[in-house]
Amino acid sequence: MKSAAFAYHRVRSAEEARDCLARYGGEAKVLAGGQSLVPMLHMRLVRPAALVDINRAEGLDRVEFPPEEDVVVIGAAVRHADVLRHAALGRRLPILREALALVGHPAIRNRGTPVGSVCHADPAAEMPAVLALLGGEVEALGAEGRYRIPADAFFLTYFTTALPPEDVAVAVRLPLPSPHTGQAFAEVARREGDFALVGAGASVRLDEDGRVAEARLVFCGVGDTPVRAYEVEAELAGVRPSAGTWEEAGAAAADRLQPEGDVHASAAYRREVAARLAARVLAAAFRRAREGPDAAEVAGPNAADGGASPAGRNDAPDHRGGLPE
Repeated sequence: MKSAAFAYHRVRSAEEARDCLARYGGEAKVLAGGQSLVPMLHMRLVRPAALVDINRAEGLDRVEFPPEEDVVVIGAAVRHADVLRHAALGRRLPILREALALVGHPAIRNRGTPVGSVCHADPAAEMPAVLALLGGEVEALGAEGRYRIPADAFFLTYFTTALPPEDVAVAVRLPLPSPHTGQAFAEVARREGDFALVGAGASVRLDEDGRVAEARLVFCGVGDTPVRAYEVEAELAGVRPSAGTWEEAGAAAADRLQPEGDVHASAAYRREVAARLAARVLAAAFRRAREGPDAAEVAGPNAADGGASPAGRNDAPDHRGGLPE
């Protein structure tokens, strides 16, 4: 199927993009990588009056570390592959590299953008979960100038965000981890390149006594938005981790989830996988906080759970973990 007819505008600045969106009164769409938008156009799931192409807009293709701010700013035209190749970003925020390596296939990562993924707001996607985990912000340009939307206010429901249709997202801002912080991300998908059936990300910061000063845990693929496990995060604060801490936390977080079943997996299956993934990423994040970023690779089978599989089989040796039945 081919897309319905639309006007096409290639803009040279974020301001021009915003003016163009406003002129169409919310009936236009922004085109960056197009890895989600173009298939939706072809299937006529969306029929915008116009596309506003921001790929040549000045200044949107940059990764920046603003002075005196512990954040990285990723422009709206930066590709997933650009982030994966960015050496400084890989050193300072390795969870981003870990998560984006799971996005689709190389061709998708070469064209797709982290900001586009955030704005598409697929609840199974990696980048929205990372933004929620880190407490990042979306930087947007509106009629009154630039403003920011925190992650916990940005995602409203499936494929729906708080960004007004006349405004344009120009970047995402992600906090950089403080000392003694470890982070990890992992997911389970049926096949390489598929969306995650369930994904989980964790961040653990330790105090000088080795206790948990702050823990963060997020899931994707189990709700209509990325799901933070706020109650479990609060319960972990001040804890000195011991054998079983992460498994108990993962189980407690999964018990509070309300995933839906579909043709790919039942709700019970998703909840079980969520518990195991949460334990895995929390344990890996803790080890990285204690030993450094190279500790506790999440990629190996059962890296954080002592070798036991939920069903004792089908654990694939890659970032996607296994497919417990």
